[in-house]
Amino acid sequence: MSFFKNFTSNPKNDFFAGVTVSLAMIPEVVAFAFVANIDPLVALSGAFIIGLITAIFGGRPGLISGAAGAVAVIFVNLIREGHIKGLEMDIPVDNMGYYYLLGAVILMGIIQIFAGVLKLGRFVRLIPHSVMMGFVNGLAIVIFIAQVKMFSHKIPNPDPNSVDKYLSVFMQGSELFIMIGLVLFTMAIIYFLPKLTTKVPAALTAILITTFGVILFDIDVTTVGSYIREGGGDGLKGEFPTPNQELWQFLPFNLETFTFILPYAFLAASVGLIESLMTMNLVDELTDTRGQGNRECVAQGMGNIASGLLGGTGGCGMIGQTVININAKGRGRLSGVVMALTLLTFILFADTYIEQVPIAALIGVMFMMVIETFAWSSFRILKKIPRSDAFVLIAVSAITVFFDLAIAVFIGVIISALAFSWENAKRIRARKSVDANGVKTYEIFGPLFFGSTTGFSEKFEVATDPEEVVIDFKDSRIADMSGIEAINKLSERYQKAGKKLHLKHLSKDCINLLKIADDIVDVNVLEDPTYKVVADGFNYEDED
Repeated sequence: MSFFKNFTSNPKNDFFAGVTVSLAMIPEVVAFAFVANIDPLVALSGAFIIGLITAIFGGRPGLISGAAGAVAVIFVNLIREGHIKGLEMDIPVDNMGYYYLLGAVILMGIIQIFAGVLKLGRFVRLIPHSVMMGFVNGLAIVIFIAQVKMFSHKIPNPDPNSVDKYLSVFMQGSELFIMIGLVLFTMAIIYFLPKLTTKVPAALTAILITTFGVILFDIDVTTVGSYIREGGGDGLKGEFPTPNQELWQFLPFNLETFTFILPYAFLAASVGLIESLMTMNLVDELTDTRGQGNRECVAQGMGNIASGLLGGTGGCGMIGQTVININAKGRGRLSGVVMALTLLTFILFADTYIEQVPIAALIGVMFMMVIETFAWSSFRILKKIPRSDAFVLIAVSAITVFFDLAIAVFIGVIISALAFSWENAKRIRARKSVDANGVKTYEIFGPLFFGSTTGFSEKFEVATDPEEVVIDFKDSRIADMSGIEAINKLSERYQKAGKKLHLKHLSKDCINLLKIADDIVDVNVLEDPTYKVVADGFNYEDED
C-alpha cells in the first residue's frame, strides 16, 4: 500500500519536478558523455533506463539516478584501452571500447546487487556528519566548475595523435556577457517567483521563459543542440533502447575479458553505491524521512544491468538532479518516473524543441542548485566543532574536487575513525585505593579497546602492589579482543609476581575468553553486569 502511495500522494508536484529535472539532466549527461568519449545518446539512454528502474524499485522515493559523471570518469580509460584491443583483433572492430563498456556496466550491476543482498548498504550509517558535509560541499564545487566549463566552445583538436578529440575555447566579448546575463536572468526568476506564487514550478518556468525570450528576440547563444553538435554528436534524435545484439557478437566471453573489465566494474560499482547512498542520506535529512539502503543497492544494480543489455552506459544517484527534484517539491517515485519518461520523449519525439533550449537557462538552474546544496553553515561552525572534524570536512571537500568521491569518503571515514579511537584511547583512567586489609583496588573508567590497551597496562604497579589486587570493571567496557588480550597479559604479570588478582564486574563472555580465568576471577565477589563484550554482543538490525 505504501509503495502505491509513493506514486499518488503528490502527483502535481512530482510531475512538474520530473519535467524540470529531465531538462537539467540533458546537458550534464551529454557533457559526461564527451568526457568518456561515447555517443551522447548512449549516455541519455542509460539515464532513461537507470532513472526509470531505480525510481520504481529503489529504496528512496525522490532520489534521481542517471548517467553520472562520477561513474563516467572511471570508464574513460576502459574505453580507450578497449578500442586498442579491438584494433588488435584478427577481425578489427573500430568501436570495441563501447562493447567492453557494456560488459563492464553489466558486471557493475551484478556487483551492486550482491552488495544489496549482503546488506552492505547499512555501512553508509558509519559515515560521520563531517564527511557528509564535506561530500556535499565538494560535489557542489564540482558541479559549479562543470557549469563554468559550459561557458566555452568545443573545436576539433588539431593534433591527430591526441586522446582528446576536441578542445574547449572560453567565450569572449559580447557572447560571454549575453551568456552571463541569461544565466542571471534565469536565477532571478527562480529566486523571486516563489515569493510571488508557489503554484507554478520556479525552475521549469525559468527555463521556459528564458527559452521563449531567446527565440523571440533571435538571440545567438549556445543551445542544447549546438552544444551536442560542437562535441561531435548528431543531435538528440534517437530510438527506443533495445537489446544490443552486437554486444554478444563482438565481445569475447573469456577470462581475459573478465579480468580486464573487473577492476573498472568494481570501482564503478563502489563509487556508484557510495554516491547513491550518500545522496539518499541527504534526501533523508531534507525530507525528514528514511530510505532503504540495501533496496537502493539492488535497484541500482538492476538499472545498470538493464542499461548494459540495452546499449546504455552506467550510472548512479545524482545529487544535483536530486536536489533540484526536492527543491521542486518532488517527493515520490512518480517524479523519477516522469523524469525518465520525459527524457525518452525528448529523444524520440521532441528533439527539435529541446535542442532550442539555451544552455544558459540550464546553467542558471544548476547554479541555484549549487547555492542550495552547499552547506554554508559549515563556515559558521568550523571554529566550534572539534579540530579533527573540521579537518575531515575540509579534506573531504578538497579530495572530492581534485580527485574522486569514493577516495574522499574512504579517507574521511578513516581519519574520523582514527580521531575517534585516539580520543577514546585517552579516556581510560584508573582510581586506586587500599582498604583496611591491605587489598589494593583499581577502579577502571572508560572503554578498553585496541587504542587504549597501552594506557590501561601503564596504570598498574605490579612490582609494588600488595599480595592481593582487585580490578573493578564496573565503569568500563571491554570493546574487542585487544581488550581481552590486555587483561590476559596483565594477569600473567601478576601471576609471575606471585600475587593474587581478582577481576570484578566482568561479563561471562569476557571470562570465557580469558586464558586463565579460573585462577584470577573470584566467583564470590563477581557481580555479572548486563553488558557483554561489545564486539560480540551487539546485534545489528538492518532497516530492510
